[in-house]
Amino acid sequence: MRVIPTQRETPPAVSETPAQTCARADAVLSGGSLAPGTARALVRAALADWTERALPGAEHLTARVGDDATLIASELVTNAVVHAGTEVRLACRLEEESGALVVEVTDRHPSRAPRGGEPEAPPHESPEHGRGLLLVAALSEAWGITYRPGTKTVWARVPAEGGFATDDAESTDIPFDAYVWEAEPEPDGDEWRSPRPYRRDGAWLGRGALSFLAEASDLLAGQLDEDLVAALTGQLIVPRLADWCAVWLEDETTGHGGWSDGARADGPRLARVWHADESRVDELSRALEQNPPPPSDPLRTGPVVYPWPEKALPMTEDVSDSAKSSDSDKDTAPGAALAYRLVAGGRPLGTLVIGRAGIGRFPDEVTGLVEDLGRRVALAIGAARQYARQATISAVLQRGLLPGAVAEIPGVRSALVYEPCDKGGPSGDFYDLFPAGPGRWCFAVGDVQGKGPEAAVVIGLARPWLRLLAREGYRVADVLDRLNQLLLDDATEAADAAARALVAAGARPTAPGDGPQTRFLSLLYGELTLVEGGARCTLASAGHPLPLLLAPDGTVRTVAQPQTLLGVVEDAGYTSDTFELRSGDTLLCVTDGVTERRSGSRQFDDGDGLATALAGCAGLDADLTAERISRLVHEFGARPPADDLALLVLQAD
Repeated sequence: MRVIPTQRETPPAVSETPAQTCARADAVLSGGSLAPGTARALVRAALADWTERALPGAEHLTARVGDDATLIASELVTNAVVHAGTEVRLACRLEEESGALVVEVTDRHPSRAPRGGEPEAPPHESPEHGRGLLLVAALSEAWGITYRPGTKTVWARVPAEGGFATDDAESTDIPFDAYVWEAEPEPDGDEWRSPRPYRRDGAWLGRGALSFLAEASDLLAGQLDEDLVAALTGQLIVPRLADWCAVWLEDETTGHGGWSDGARADGPRLARVWHADESRVDELSRALEQNPPPPSDPLRTGPVVYPWPEKALPMTEDVSDSAKSSDSDKDTAPGAALAYRLVAGGRPLGTLVIGRAGIGRFPDEVTGLVEDLGRRVALAIGAARQYARQATISAVLQRGLLPGAVAEIPGVRSALVYEPCDKGGPSGDFYDLFPAGPGRWCFAVGDVQGKGPEAAVVIGLARPWLRLLAREGYRVADVLDRLNQLLLDDATEAADAAARALVAAGARPTAPGDGPQTRFLSLLYGELTLVEGGARCTLASAGHPLPLLLAPDGTVRTVAQPQTLLGVVEDAGYTSDTFELRSGDTLLCVTDGVTERRSGSRQFDDGDGLATALAGCAGLDADLTAERISRLVHEFGARPPADDLALLVLQAD
């Protein structure tokens, strides 16, 4: 193990052998674009909890200390996500005696350390890794990097209020907008000079710029549409940092952009153009459309010079006169423009272009700040695209996992309510109502353990087999027996395949909870055959909420016996129950999203709550019964339901 300290001092003992701490919070974050936002939320929640519980040392916590720690965690996690791309562990702990906060971020990519403090790069060639650690250094009392076998930890120590003073304390509370730009005439004349930072670089790294980046991160992290991210980027940059900006988005799978043989070849899409003077946006957009940024190395995120769109933004009279009076022989451009590649996880996502009139080049402080902002924009775009892909996949899966339409049964009315809890992922609940042969119809309401892809796999396995077995003429109990064995066999095969893959790869054995999960399924499955005066119903419940039968006089009873979940016990030996669905009788089948709907510590079905609700539906038709039960479930709790909800109503005419 070796430690690389900062130039300030050797690392504190807490980084190697932790001093006594009174509070600690840690979490493992995925190496994705949502990790920085999750890290900020974790730190804020931990500090609030420690303060509320009045833990020793919490009396030293102030809003400023909390803001510094939150920003440091965000920067370190962002750095790990961008440059390591592995799982990230975040730890935050409070020293009891001093009240100092120690933030540690560990990744599994130790071969390349975060950079900070390298020699200054030439103009328009900012360091590849941005200024994240310079920001950390400006806020922390000490920071460093600890290497251990297979991991790298970057730590920072934030002192309690009053324990550490900045080099320019009077400037740290000045709003960012107040000191980004200042223009002065040359001492010997009125020639325009490029705007420069109001204060020196150390002050620029103070709270104005840091607050701007932190607020930008929070604003961008919650957006799930890439075009909205582009629009917000424009509003963040203009007019704070530039007169205008543009965001191109491109297909990350091809990375195509620019021009090829005089024609545009699958070039980027100009998603957003923003100008401080809104009347110029349309003309600027047309000009930029004709000159998209050329493709460049996606591994280099520093800015490159972009041609000034002089056709849309010609030289102003003031700048023109200044150029004519200049002794320089060089051509004077109307302004400066820079292009930043937007890259996340090594994938090119687009290009950000900024421009400002009346300057020869952007100050290095501004280019560095925009580069930091560009990293956050790229992460937000990557997260939005990931969400869009997931939503598309989920929608396609959902359409394939559920029937396009339910069958109509002569003499039996049906009504269905289906409400997945997670609109962006496959639901764990499913239903079906289909013809199984002459005079026979089958129905099913099921609930898979878990949600998402694992649930989709089980539903995709169970529903087609239900239809196949039913149409082959198997009895209700036999269908459950065979489906139970199918799930057990499938789980065994998946576990064997995973074990063989691990052996072949020479990987470590899986820990509990890793690898294929056991696939449990609760199912209510039944068969209807038409008889005179109604229908004969045979059904069985496998670990599912029991179906309820409502008679015309308002009495309610269960019509099945509880049995074991599918996919748990081999040779379970399922049985079925048969009853007559007479004219006016109503059969209600639900998932546990109905019975276990919570309001505090109470559940909807406590004290036979579902039976009571169904009794109040006497005299209502199938549609009104389904609507009333659904409304009562929603009204039971103040918060929206936390589980998928499905209910099926069958009513004999």
